[in-house]
Amino acid sequence: MATTTLAGAGHRARVRRPYGIAPTAILLLGALYCLLPVSWVLIAATKSKAELFSTSTFTPGTGLLSNISDLADYRGGVFWLWMLNTLLYAGGGALLSTAVSAVSGYALAKYSFRGRNLIFNLLIGGILVPAVVLAVPQYLLFSKIGLADTYWSVLLPQILHPYSIYLARIYATAAIPDALLEAGRIDGAGHLLLLRRVALPLMLPGMVTIFLFQFVAIWNNFLLPFIMLGDDQKFPLTVGLYTLLAAGANQPSLYNLILTGTLISIIPLIALFLTMQRYWRTDLAGGAVKN
Repeated sequence: MATTTLAGAGHRARVRRPYGIAPTAILLLGALYCLLPVSWVLIAATKSKAELFSTSTFTPGTGLLSNISDLADYRGGVFWLWMLNTLLYAGGGALLSTAVSAVSGYALAKYSFRGRNLIFNLLIGGILVPAVVLAVPQYLLFSKIGLADTYWSVLLPQILHPYSIYLARIYATAAIPDALLEAGRIDGAGHLLLLRRVALPLMLPGMVTIFLFQFVAIWNNFLLPFIMLGDDQKFPLTVGLYTLLAAGANQPSLYNLILTGTLISIIPLIALFLTMQRYWRTDLAGGAVKN
């Protein structure tokens, strides 16, 4: 009888995978498609000026250290200034956006007030508006108030992000039990105390997700700083590398600097994901209760 039961369980397990290894193969192809350009950049950045156009595509070179040295010396180290600017835009913008999104999402999820559904519907509508449509009006607005070509012109538009607020609202609805908030109110906790001691700890994994999404989006953003900024001392990496690429049409020697700068610009994103992925937990409510 036990043998029959085990045989039946094994048969059901086989039936649950009618496509065999096809899904795994598709995922591997997708991973290869995404990693191939990164692999090319990694290898191309190791090539010297002579090797870049004379060796095969995936043959490693011998010029990585000299490329990094040349990049560091280019225009007095302007690349590192672009890196610091990008960290300011992405880090500051992502932190502010996460804070605003978490508080807004919590309020929309757990408080009943007049106009709540209208605000949420407007947020949904804001998600459907492409950022490219808003770039020029934002520039005209910031130019009118004298903030164009400043750090604020890149930071401020990133703070209010409709999709992040939507995500925080959905996450707060699922992760924060109403009974827990009601128990806190019975114990005399006010709104700010409930937000700080109950809501935000429960929303931490969702906030990390929002932070990562926003950090990557701002780090890779090109159009907004390209329109807003005219001083190259305020450029982020995306715009700075674009100016190098445009100059490379007349100076092919700059291509090595572009590839090396692109490789270095990827490293902070990889490090961020590796260090913050531990905050993604599955048993969110259980962990919060234990704390």
